[in-house]
Amino acid sequence: MAFFFSSSILSFPTLFLFMLGIASAQLSSNFYSSSCPTALSIIQGAVSTAVSKENRMGASLLRLHFHDCFVKGCDASVLLDDTTNFTGEKTAGPNNDSLRGYEVIDTIKSQLEKQCPGVVSCADILAVAARDSVVRLGGTTWTVPLGRRDATTASFNDAQNNLPSPFSDLSALISAFSNKGFTAPEMVTLSGGHTIGQVKCSIIRTRIYNETNIDSNFAASLKKNCPSTGGDSNLSPLDQTARVFDNTYFKDLVIKKGVMHSDQQLFNGGSTDSQVNTYSQNSAMFFSDFGSAMIKMGNLSPLTGSNGEIRTNCRKTN
Repeated sequence: MAFFFSSSILSFPTLFLFMLGIASAQLSSNFYSSSCPTALSIIQGAVSTAVSKENRMGASLLRLHFHDCFVKGCDASVLLDDTTNFTGEKTAGPNNDSLRGYEVIDTIKSQLEKQCPGVVSCADILAVAARDSVVRLGGTTWTVPLGRRDATTASFNDAQNNLPSPFSDLSALISAFSNKGFTAPEMVTLSGGHTIGQVKCSIIRTRIYNETNIDSNFAASLKKNCPSTGGDSNLSPLDQTARVFDNTYFKDLVIKKGVMHSDQQLFNGGSTDSQVNTYSQNSAMFFSDFGSAMIKMGNLSPLTGSNGEIRTNCRKTN
């Protein structure tokens, strides 16, 4: 669907704000200020507890939000279990035996239901938990617009086809993000989320054994925990300070220590090299850009108003 406006009717600033409203309809940072004033503190406390128990959970919660938003928008469809009516997204290739953190979301949801029954959506929990995870691990903060509602269905096929692959080349990465309305620079910024977390051997084996744009000593160190056969689930950190949200990810790319194929593609003689170089030297710029890009991602096709529902249990529709 296309929208056409006469310049005599709307000035450019008004037009811009109008179209922004289409993308983030009815989302507001103070959405729960009267209906559930403790919502944000409840989520923050639960995330802090979970990350204290297992540092990696911060990366897992950030990834959950990303994998939710890239499939039919930020509507918590990723949390739905399979039913007789649809196959959910949890078993799609990019998610199966890979996405984690569902239990943390369950815990948060049950705490919120006790405090404010039927008020806070699972989609908003995912958005806030992602932000709180980044902050908990030393990263930047941003104000999360709220008011998303929860989907009543999910799409296995969209999860299978819409999520960027760790084996993608630069052009495929740019295309995958462009399909969701992101520029190439925003793709680079969001890829910086790989400054936290770990990755399975099966994902990096081809890179560390077959590719040449990798520091040879670094490759050798990764091979110790990732044999050429077997050990598929062995984990390696995604950057050299993977317990902290910082700009080390970009520093590593500059010295050919990107862990996944798709990571090193961002610094491989192509159009995104200069931005990686800048971020490697300027963490403040990366932090600022990351917050802005996360707000934009959180605005992907939210369900608002009377669309969707507020699930009581994030794993199933009401």
